[in-house]
Amino acid sequence: MLSYRLEHEVLVITVEEDPGIGGRAALAGRITDLVDAHRASPVVVVIGERAAGSAAVSAVLRAHQFCGRLGVLMSVVTHSASLRRLLRADADSRGLRLVVHARVDTAISGSFAAAA
Repeated sequence: MLSYRLEHEVLVITVEEDPGIGGRAALAGRITDLVDAHRASPVVVVIGERAAGSAAVSAVLRAHQFCGRLGVLMSVVTHSASLRRLLRADADSRGLRLVVHARVDTAISGSFAAAA
């Protein structure tokens, strides 16, 4: 369901499958645990094609709120234009700025530059 790596001092978390409504809280918890463990690093969450469901989006937005409270920069990557619009709209409604990208390399380089 989830994998992660450090790339250029950026924590890259990939959500590989939508957890379904029952797994949404567990996914959000796993993401926030990783963020907490790597607190000094900016975070890029990649939502894979099979994960592009409402439960994964909800978990990522919960993790974004957690990052905001910690002052940790978080970006999200998805290839889906409609999902990018949904993430931006839902994050903006909560008063937190979420940077959403279409490409992983752009998100990582931007996060690395912003943290430098």
